[in-house]
Amino acid sequence: MDLFGDLPEPRPASRTAAGIEIQTPGSLLFDDLPPSSSEESGKEIQKGSFLFDDLPPASSADSGSGGSLLFDDLPPASSGNSGEVISVEKTVKRCLLDTFKHTDEEFLKQASSQKPAWKDGSTATCVLAVDNILYIANLGDSRAILCRYNEENQKHAALSLSKEHNPTQYEERMRIQKAGGNVRDGRVLGVLEVSRSIGDGQYKRCGVTSVPDIKRCQLTHNDRFILLACDGLFKVFTPEEAVNFILSCLEDEKIQTREGKSAADARYEAACNRLASKAVQRGSADNVTVMVVRIER
Repeated sequence: MDLFGDLPEPRPASRTAAGIEIQTPGSLLFDDLPPSSSEESGKEIQKGSFLFDDLPPASSADSGSGGSLLFDDLPPASSGNSGEVISVEKTVKRCLLDTFKHTDEEFLKQASSQKPAWKDGSTATCVLAVDNILYIANLGDSRAILCRYNEENQKHAALSLSKEHNPTQYEERMRIQKAGGNVRDGRVLGVLEVSRSIGDGQYKRCGVTSVPDIKRCQLTHNDRFILLACDGLFKVFTPEEAVNFILSCLEDEKIQTREGKSAADARYEAACNRLASKAVQRGSADNVTVMVVRIER
């Protein structure tokens, strides 16, 4: 029983001059989660056993985002059988779906109470880490990218963890049209560029939904970091260019470490700030929010 859309296996990678591969979907890459052995009984989900360090706070609210992982209250499985794993995964999926629904409802409630009422909305991308499994929930055109090292060719690859929601996509357009809306010039009613979002109350009647896509990805020892960013970045950076840029920042030994920060934290924070600033320099006219999550081996 598979509750999530497992991320697809990359096809043969195309390589950029910078040596970064960009991978495209193919067959399934991630098997279903195996049941634990008897000696690992009860350890499928362990509270607080995340693989990530806390994210460093950004020095600029405009250029980088940081914080710690927010979810640590998932119930531990009580036995090692596969039924318990499925039960926990149902809990994870329901948690993510309810969170997006509740956030949208609260935003719309707040928006309607304003004078004049807010007409804004937002995309959303969430990555939940439970032991060595990532659960990725997203709606809109923000993206999550995983940097994975390939031991065979000794190159880093940019693996997309999320699916963008554009009203020109067949399933998205059909939902919008069924609700009585239409897509003109690639936008909902000729205005809204995404087909799923938080807020955007005036488009909810036109099939714009706050239900996210949810994917699952198993981490490997070759995974280095996760990049989460809004479309303002990806309008001027390809995923492989962004990964390459971050890697170059992480190798910069000239980055100064501030008191109370490790050298690694300083480099990841600098990578966020520099990448966002570079996107603006390249002419991105949209807001640029960047988060880079370091993965501990």
